[in-house]
Amino acid sequence: MWTATGITEAGLKVLGRKLVRKAGKQILLIAREGRVFAIANRCPHEGYPLSEGTEGPGCVLTCNWHNWKFDLATGAALVGRDPVRTYPVSLRDGEIFLDLADLPAEAQRERALKGLEAALLDNDASRMARETARLERAGFDAEEALVHALGFLGARLEDGATHAHGAAADWLALAGMAQTPQARLTAILEPIQHLAWDTQGAPEFAYADGVAPWNERDFLDAIEAERETDAVALVRGALAGGHSLASLRPVFAEAALAHYADFGHSAIYTVNLAALDTRLGGAAREALMLALTRSLVRATREDRLPEFRGYAKALAAWDGTGTEPARAEDFIGLSVDAILPRTLASSARPAREIYDALLGAAAFNLLHFDVAFMNAADNAIADNIGWLDFTHALTFAGACRALCEDDAGLWPTALLQLALFVGRNRKYVNPRNDTARWHVPDAHEFLSREIGTLYDHGIPEPIIACHRLKVLFALRRELEHAPSAPWTETMCAGVNRYLAIQMKRHNGLRNASQALDFIAREG
Repeated sequence: MWTATGITEAGLKVLGRKLVRKAGKQILLIAREGRVFAIANRCPHEGYPLSEGTEGPGCVLTCNWHNWKFDLATGAALVGRDPVRTYPVSLRDGEIFLDLADLPAEAQRERALKGLEAALLDNDASRMARETARLERAGFDAEEALVHALGFLGARLEDGATHAHGAAADWLALAGMAQTPQARLTAILEPIQHLAWDTQGAPEFAYADGVAPWNERDFLDAIEAERETDAVALVRGALAGGHSLASLRPVFAEAALAHYADFGHSAIYTVNLAALDTRLGGAAREALMLALTRSLVRATREDRLPEFRGYAKALAAWDGTGTEPARAEDFIGLSVDAILPRTLASSARPAREIYDALLGAAAFNLLHFDVAFMNAADNAIADNIGWLDFTHALTFAGACRALCEDDAGLWPTALLQLALFVGRNRKYVNPRNDTARWHVPDAHEFLSREIGTLYDHGIPEPIIACHRLKVLFALRRELEHAPSAPWTETMCAGVNRYLAIQMKRHNGLRNASQALDFIAREG
């Protein structure tokens, strides 16, 4: 689409530069070193006019706002990151003509994704936003940027799935609730930027290339033995056989709950990554299945810690004969050693009854968390406790409920592990806390309001923001599943308190104190 500018080459040489507006575009014409250059006038960084820029040696133009420098011939950023668009120039009888045709949509897509890759490696949140917006402008869904990020950065995650994966499905759900394009893009960008944050400066930890026929038992054995190469080969076989994460969720669930794994993250990731796979229509399936597999292989197995060694004995003793009714007050204040036999005492009761009782006790703990432990600078390392230790009981419980709906045989494992959360947290609870002011009169209004704040949460660390998101969405799901459960009022109040009392996000004095103590005791 060649367009006359009305500017002659001779006239431009006299002026040096000229801004023209054609077809809704601002194009800067520059005559330099015997050539005519045409570039987009808006700096790709923040949109300031390049017509106010400074020409340097050679064919270089500097944007004076932030000192970004561009090659006039190619548009490449010599200082800065995003290239500026250039336009082909033709001289016809001395008049300057420009080709203003947009690049084909696929070429725009490739350019945006290439720019996204550079932004991810630089952990440049602003450029991630610009490149994703460019992708949408070219006619593609912004979610494709998330798919690309999952694949591009997957091998840089040494331990597999992270909170970025675990929260992505909820961020996309939030995007679906958005009332404006800006809010929708904001929610989609959150997991993309979180992935960049998780992998900043990381090398690649390549996944094995082998493929083995899918076999559930072999997969579970490989996870248990921490043989990533074998587990990955089996997953590749599952992918080749057309399996989805949703179809394999029961198998991953069995692996996730085989231990009190990674403070409950294994179960949470299994549910959330399967939901993300379904939400994305399988576009990121390989990246998600590999990340989940690696995270299961490398997960800590906390049931092997001295504090939780009674768990394996309790699970072996679960025989479904305990007839004691289960209520939240039966579990509140019990230590790990006491709560396991108390849970066994109700093993013949309906699983939902025990679940509600344990979740009620977890809600009590959340509402009565003694934040002095979070703020203290003289804790022992084992007592470095914060809000996440308490909110995880809710997110873990919701994941377990979902997994046990697939396989009711997992209920004993899930309930005993939920009991570990409750028992472990009880010594960091102050039952005398004044809690009346945290009462939530209308749960629906509370959730709608608080979820709405997530579009502009103002929290710098992605991991803290995604925990807030996951807690709110987990609460919403559990209330939808059982709106009349006995724990609803307490849990809503606990979540309200968690949101209102600022999380201490930097413990400099504690870290220094514990380091000095550690070194003093070091042999």
